[in-house]
Amino acid sequence: MPNTVPSDTRVGHIHLKVSDLERAIHFYSEVLGFNLTQRYGDQAAFLGAGDYHHHIGLNTWHSRGAGPAHEPAPGLYHVAFLFPDRASLGAAVQRVLDHGTVLDGAADHGVSEAVYFRDPDGNGIELYRDHPAADWPRDASGHLAMTNTPLDVAALVADAQ
Repeated sequence: MPNTVPSDTRVGHIHLKVSDLERAIHFYSEVLGFNLTQRYGDQAAFLGAGDYHHHIGLNTWHSRGAGPAHEPAPGLYHVAFLFPDRASLGAAVQRVLDHGTVLDGAADHGVSEAVYFRDPDGNGIELYRDHPAADWPRDASGHLAMTNTPLDVAALVADAQ
């Protein structure tokens, strides 16, 4: 039996240490649009999309008032949120820009379109949508051949309207 997980396995949620719970709740709810589903006083909160119990956990148990992690330290590079289509991705990116968040980059990877930025604690965030699997670039052997070409963010946002 191969040592693999089932193909329908998904990342269920992320749980982040944050320095300021109120600021983090504001960012993930007001800027990214997740719903606050549960809160544990001033120490932790859980947020989800739709009626899911939580996609994001936030806590200050070991990080209240701390600064961001040092850049060269091991840890989370970014968390990626998959959107169902280009219009919903464009709308989310517009909301991020409307709140004054500075983008770190945007790329078309051949398999997906992605936009990158940081949350208030310096955690990397990616918002993306997949291209249809039939359109994914492949080499002569049929293996994925992802790319990294610039993404026109203005066109992405315009497609949301």
